[in-house]
Amino acid sequence: MKNNFIKATLCLAFICGVSSLQAQDTKANVSKYDYHDAFAPGFYTKNGTETRSASGQPGSKYWQNRADYQLTANLNDKTSEIIGTETLTYTNNSPDKLAFLWMNVDQNLFKNDSRGNAVIPVSGSRNGADGEIFDGGHKIKSVKVIATVGGKAIEKEAKFTVVDTRMQIILPQELNGNGTSIKVKIDFSYISPKYGSDRTGVLDTKNGKIFTIAQWYPRMCVYDDVKGWNTLPYIGAGEFYLEYGDFDISITAPANHVVVCSGDLQNPSEVYTVEQQKRWAQAAASDKTVMIRTAAEVTNPSSRPAGKATLTWKFKIKNSRDVAFASSAAFIIDAAKINLPSGKKSIAVSAYPVESDGQGAWSRATEYTKTSIENYSKRWFEFPYPAATNVAGNEGGMEYPGIVFCGWESKGDDLWGVTDHEFGHGWFPMIVGSNERLFAWMDEGFNTFINSLSSVDFNNGEYKQPATDMHRSANRMTNAEIEPVFSAPDALKEANLGVLAYFKPSAGLIMLREQILGKERFDYAFRTYTERWAFKHPTPDDFFRTIENVAGEDLNWFWRGWIINNWRFDQAVSKVKYIKNDPAKGAIITVDNLEKMPFPVILDIKSKSGKVTRVNLPVEIWERNKSWSFKSNTTEEIDTITLDPGHVFPDVNTDNDTWTSGKGELEKDVILDAYIGSFSSKQIPIKLVFSEDNGVLVGKSEGQPNLNLVPAGKDKFVFDQAGLTVQFNENKSEFTLGYNGQSFLFTRDK
Repeated sequence: MKNNFIKATLCLAFICGVSSLQAQDTKANVSKYDYHDAFAPGFYTKNGTETRSASGQPGSKYWQNRADYQLTANLNDKTSEIIGTETLTYTNNSPDKLAFLWMNVDQNLFKNDSRGNAVIPVSGSRNGADGEIFDGGHKIKSVKVIATVGGKAIEKEAKFTVVDTRMQIILPQELNGNGTSIKVKIDFSYISPKYGSDRTGVLDTKNGKIFTIAQWYPRMCVYDDVKGWNTLPYIGAGEFYLEYGDFDISITAPANHVVVCSGDLQNPSEVYTVEQQKRWAQAAASDKTVMIRTAAEVTNPSSRPAGKATLTWKFKIKNSRDVAFASSAAFIIDAAKINLPSGKKSIAVSAYPVESDGQGAWSRATEYTKTSIENYSKRWFEFPYPAATNVAGNEGGMEYPGIVFCGWESKGDDLWGVTDHEFGHGWFPMIVGSNERLFAWMDEGFNTFINSLSSVDFNNGEYKQPATDMHRSANRMTNAEIEPVFSAPDALKEANLGVLAYFKPSAGLIMLREQILGKERFDYAFRTYTERWAFKHPTPDDFFRTIENVAGEDLNWFWRGWIINNWRFDQAVSKVKYIKNDPAKGAIITVDNLEKMPFPVILDIKSKSGKVTRVNLPVEIWERNKSWSFKSNTTEEIDTITLDPGHVFPDVNTDNDTWTSGKGELEKDVILDAYIGSFSSKQIPIKLVFSEDNGVLVGKSEGQPNLNLVPAGKDKFVFDQAGLTVQFNENKSEFTLGYNGQSFLFTRDK
């Protein structure tokens, strides 16, 4: 492309002008928008690697380590103590040798001297044990490495160090990479808090305690290709980042208890009565809820197998990142079949006390669970586990693979909402294993987004929520006092977690789906992300790259403004003018971008007769402009112009969104007829010919690109690209061409 805009002596001036563009802001509202900041290249700071492709998918040499567990737990319902043994088989698929292992011992959050307790403010927190004074924390009785010598298993004590909520195990010799495994046996115990950071606990009911047990065994930290060992402590707000593997679990509880757990029950004949086993068989084939243990049977001894003080419940689950369980003598149990897209079946189970019973409450929990699992399986990825169990506990809502804990007092739409949300976590992060301790928005936000779709689908919209009014929510989501979405959950104000981890990222995905990419394109990209990273460990870059590559759209501006930064958004209709001052000839409408964040333009033009015309302009209009003017082919006088009439974008200032006839600025159009003609200069050998093209005064010089001149005052026009001004005299017989303090007189040719 040529840089010189006119020839001869003005050539150098025009070149200089292009390299020093001057922004001319004549508006009352000073824009904070910088299009280079918004659309700058280089959003991705690293290229693809052998483990993570530049396209957002796992690379050809992607690896992740594996943790398989054999777990036992003995529950003392009098002391709330869990005594357990763990045999861990850890497989190092990385190319690195490992001299030590790091494990999470998350119950140490509840020790008096924990870091998590230290950061709880005097005003209180949802994190921690709600002020309970007890002997909290994991008691690690022994750690042994198991080796096979001569066909016999030999256990050798291993040196270990506990650092707050992490435990480092020093291996007797380095663990080689590329698929080498090691077995570690750990004996441990702990006392469950009554309220365990709203994720685990003990609920008192009239028919016995409900134990909802999680974070109960030492769990492997993730060793990955991004950070190596991920050893951030469990402080409270940040959740979990765990390896996948197979689990074999044995839970011993009082014989009058019913135990539910992640996975498939292996020994139903040992822990359920003959009648209850028949009911289970009915439930596995029924789309309607079947009672396994009714409210009337809870206090009936015959509803439990007789003859033993304790029973051991055995469960298995494959390709899971964690397991949790619940145990109580107070449980009502019901269940129904889950139909999966492949034709496979799973089962929805609910466990709750009589206090939670009733059609307005937990008697519909299995219906909610079944519908939620079936919906997400069709939309995104098939549910991989044999059961989905919903437990009434004293948690507001908490998720684990194949099992969730929801508030025992929840009813109606509240129970639907918490059930759907917690089981939505079955996809994010249980199937798609992102790092919750760093990126809460990648599980909570994604899950909140998919919840917005399932609530529309459930029972013909029984609990459908109205679309979010993004104008009303804009200040809440982009207030200057809150952190960016791209913040670790433990590194933002607790009061902001709901907005930044849940609401704002969900709203962003809704905007991408509904307004920017379209439903079909977005859903395909989001489904591809889920399939690519199922049972793997994606990073934010992997998500960004996948959506962009699959959708075929550069969304750097969106990630940069909505996720990485906390940029605000404000568009305004600044002025209107009728072409040649005649409404029948159409209008030029100008929209300004006043804050840092760009978005596409959606605009309704209502004429005096009541006709409404919708205008959609792409975000690309802001790639090099703070203000944008476009022609509307109206044929009558305009009554109102309204930006974002559906309130789908987070505009922080609604006062400037509407232009109203008689109140808003109506510019007089400059009639160009008098300026048209041919002009020459005695100072420089150039002839400029002015003509009108689509309402614009265009200056032409032989062999050179056109100059599209914009009115800038009485008889004055400018060419912003080079900082040129054209000032005509009163009778339009001559004009002065000005640049950088120099002026050249041109006279109309005769």
